[in-house]
Amino acid sequence: MYDYNVLKPELAESWTLAPDGTSVTFKLRKDAKFHDGTPVTAKDVKWSYDRAVTVGGFPTFQMKAGSLEKPEQFEAVDDHTFRVKLLRKDKLTMPDMAVPAPVVINSTLAKKHATQADPWAMEWLKNNDAGGGAYKLESWKPGQETIYVRFDDWKSGPLPKIRRVIVREVPSAGNRRALLERGDADISFDLPPKDFSEIAKAGKLQVVSHPVENAFAYVGMNVKNPPFNHVKVRQAVAHVVPFEKMFTSALFGRGVLLNGNPIAKLTAGHELFPAPFKTDVAKSKSLMAEAGVPNGFETTLSFDQGFATTSEPMAVLLQESLAQIGIRTTINKIPGSNWRNMLLKKEMPLFLNAFGGWLNYPEYFFFWNFHSQNAVFNTSSYQNPEMDKLIDAARFDSDPKNSSA
Repeated sequence: MYDYNVLKPELAESWTLAPDGTSVTFKLRKDAKFHDGTPVTAKDVKWSYDRAVTVGGFPTFQMKAGSLEKPEQFEAVDDHTFRVKLLRKDKLTMPDMAVPAPVVINSTLAKKHATQADPWAMEWLKNNDAGGGAYKLESWKPGQETIYVRFDDWKSGPLPKIRRVIVREVPSAGNRRALLERGDADISFDLPPKDFSEIAKAGKLQVVSHPVENAFAYVGMNVKNPPFNHVKVRQAVAHVVPFEKMFTSALFGRGVLLNGNPIAKLTAGHELFPAPFKTDVAKSKSLMAEAGVPNGFETTLSFDQGFATTSEPMAVLLQESLAQIGIRTTINKIPGSNWRNMLLKKEMPLFLNAFGGWLNYPEYFFFWNFHSQNAVFNTSSYQNPEMDKLIDAARFDSDPKNSSA
């Protein structure tokens, strides 16, 4: 775990907040270089920040989460001094500058490949290295293998102990597990929970895991359109979700159940209060009758096929449970490449999804998931002016006692 209240500098050696609180000035390292040997300067930082707030989509929404909204906020004072003008007092501004969205790019190199239609060289940067991090790209075979080699001129932190990293894409989880067990691979991520559970019990390989902070997996419902625009229908679904079966049968207990169930106990420093919903079919049927749909209805249940290992068994369990209250579902497996677009369209009536916040603040989590002005991750189209006011008040309140209450 890390202390998210402490920012550790890399490219910036130091920073100073203006006495009146209207700006923050960063002093950059003078020995930092990009992978092609070009010195890193404040103009590269400004170009990268200008790009992040301008290109639209997720990067721009992410920057906005910290009140970083327009190029006029960013100034290259000299080669090694970068200033950010603050639009308002926002406790998320500094942490938001530490996420990957405003990654510092070699602007001289990138601009050589920019076009009138693509002024930020988005297409070229998809396939080419223009960075200056601790590792540089040695080779890349799309869908097969990526090789990273340590950048020995990295000056913004201690050199990594590992000189070369080979990342192979092995679609079959069974093959990845076999590679580990034979010693032909050193690390693998995202094996099925069943495999992790069996490997941990065998004791021959080390399984390292901990709950992801500020994150959850959930059943989403489109609150704008019938039938899930009716709050009692949504409550009925919440009371028929087979929480424990999903947790034990689909996830093999590899996680934390977020409903205050005794399975979870206290974990990762978070006290889990009992949720108002638990699996209660009788209660669910009663709510369906109150909503005027005692005989149920037909709908689709969608999930990202890229996460089918866990999402498909959960979808089947949910489908079976919903059938008990008359909700007849057709399971819709959406290719991972299309999943984000489907979420953005906000047309799926019922779906399984997950969200994890880069910044470990409750107001940040609520901003992304429940603020009516957030078009990216408010996947259920939740609209509540009072909620918006609470989120905004928490984001812009500088007193940590208020934000943690």
